Amino acid sequence: MPSQFFGLNIAYTGLLASNASLNTTSNNIANVQTEGFSRQQVTTQAANALRVFQTYGCAGAGVETLAIERVRNEFYDFRYWSNNEKVGEYEQKIYYMQQIESYFDDNGKNAGFKTVFDQLMITGLQELMKHPDDLSFKEQFVGYAGALTEYFNNVAGNLEKLQKDVNEEIKVKVDEINTIASEIATLNKQINTIELKGVNANELRDRRTLLVDQLSEIVDVEIKETKIQDTNNPDRNTGGSRFIVKIAGGQVLVDNFEYNGLKCVSRTDDQKVNQSDVDGLYDVVWDDGNDTKFNLYGGAMGGALKGLVDLRDGNNGENFEGQITDVDAAANTVTVQVNKHYLIDLNKCNLSDSGGIIKLGNKEYYYDSWTYNISYNAAGEPEYSYTFQLSDNTLNKTNVTEDRKNMKASVGKGISYQGVPYYMSQMNEWLRTFSQKFNDILTSGYAGDEKGIPLFTANMLTENRQYIIEDKYRYDKFTKEDFDQNGAFSVTVGKNVTNQDNYFLLTAKYFDISKTMEDDPSRLANKRKESDGVEQSDLLQDIKKLATDKGTMSFRGCSASEFLQCILSDVALNASRAETFYSSYADIAATIDTQRISISGVDEDEEAVNLVKYQNGYNLACKMIQTLTEVYDKLILDTGV
Repeated sequence: MPSQFFGLNIAYTGLLASNASLNTTSNNIANVQTEGFSRQQVTTQAANALRVFQTYGCAGAGVETLAIERVRNEFYDFRYWSNNEKVGEYEQKIYYMQQIESYFDDNGKNAGFKTVFDQLMITGLQELMKHPDDLSFKEQFVGYAGALTEYFNNVAGNLEKLQKDVNEEIKVKVDEINTIASEIATLNKQINTIELKGVNANELRDRRTLLVDQLSEIVDVEIKETKIQDTNNPDRNTGGSRFIVKIAGGQVLVDNFEYNGLKCVSRTDDQKVNQSDVDGLYDVVWDDGNDTKFNLYGGAMGGALKGLVDLRDGNNGENFEGQITDVDAAANTVTVQVNKHYLIDLNKCNLSDSGGIIKLGNKEYYYDSWTYNISYNAAGEPEYSYTFQLSDNTLNKTNVTEDRKNMKASVGKGISYQGVPYYMSQMNEWLRTFSQKFNDILTSGYAGDEKGIPLFTANMLTENRQYIIEDKYRYDKFTKEDFDQNGAFSVTVGKNVTNQDNYFLLTAKYFDISKTMEDDPSRLANKRKESDGVEQSDLLQDIKKLATDKGTMSFRGCSASEFLQCILSDVALNASRAETFYSSYADIAATIDTQRISISGVDEDEEAVNLVKYQNGYNLACKMIQTLTEVYDKLILDTGV
């Protein structure tokens, strides 16, 4: 039979349980506005009943307060993290694509492409055709041509600045990842220290979950938490756990108490990927003493970091790649045959002109220069290849070997997004093609009794002079007959390469009009034949056709004047797509977060109800103790027991 004081003990357990619930409710209400806080609740169960060996069996022994636990559904957390990486990615793309769109926009407020192109090819040309021998109209036409070159210079400068900004933001995001990783590792240690004693570290776990929320917007995350077992007694609950955070497609960032830091390393001139890239772009490596590469280009990569990398390095999948057909170990060269349209047409190529790194099979080698080759096979079909002059042993630890033959070769990564390198490449392609056609027309005619000279060229980066392009370095003029007479065509680009000026070296940043033409506009050709009079303007008719005749010049299946429509369609499509996806994923994130809050969030009305409920429970437990006190008083004082 239980003791006479058994009921007092039962009431005491109820008092403790109600008190714990009241305190927990108070804590919930205090944190109603705290970001990341999860509602907590007291877990109770009936205490083990006491066997009293009576006909009624066992006597209830009250209530046990087991734990104070946070209310959390991890399924919604995983869904939120998976979706949040898309929100971060497209948020970055919206912001920067809108900037790119503004660079190309021609709304009448700024002199965009259509404005300056029409000034040259309509306004200036029409006036010149009326007065082909008038020096003032030639000066005006050359001035309009200068405005066109300035337009490309300015847009290229803006895109370069944007690429630098994106590059710096990548560094900021990497620093944020390191900060979050460090804090998560610290929290893991604190959580284990507390929970090894059998207590739930609710607030610390909330803080850790909030950090993972923040991390998931920067980069894709994969979380795994496993219980630590006692190998001597597997059934014992140790209270410890191992918390692992993986990012960017499974690369370990945090492993319980340890984290792997990241750092940004600036590329040198010898590591440049695209011709149009600004200096000092960052590669991300693990800060492990070995500078192991962090994979920025994995297919599973997500978050704001992916958006920034796509914008900085996106080349529409048009990186250099081909098959190695020849290896000359003695000359330290490799020849790579290509068949991609953007490598066959040198005007579309964006390969670095100052050296870089080429991957031959599974090995990487530095190269100083490359040579573009055209030859014809036995069937009379053209074959295109690039011969890379590899760097010496100061950069390459080992020399290239014959076993690289027939392997795949590549430079950089094919990133199927239209980022800064893509738009730079598009501008370069247009101005190279336009300059070739325009200059060919001028050099085929005469200005008075003098042979026409080119109008468009580019300034040299390292020397205070301009490129002078000769026909022998014009790949677009090479034919099967030239091959039969002189052998294969080749032109070399890279470090320490001189006297091989070609249109590949014309880029939007250094695009300019000929200094000779600028100093003496009278050299601008206007007639086809030397014997024609000075007022003849038939050559100018050919230039006029260049603007609208696709047969004379074609850019992506359009005429020269439709360059802006082609570029703006790309920019507008990417901006619109980013806005659409961002809106969709942001709505999904809001929905998932609402579902999370419905479970984990603190509801003031619900807590108010709980407050009354637990207060009543507390009062009843007190009343029970008071009642039993009166019973004991009667029992002890009045009966004399």
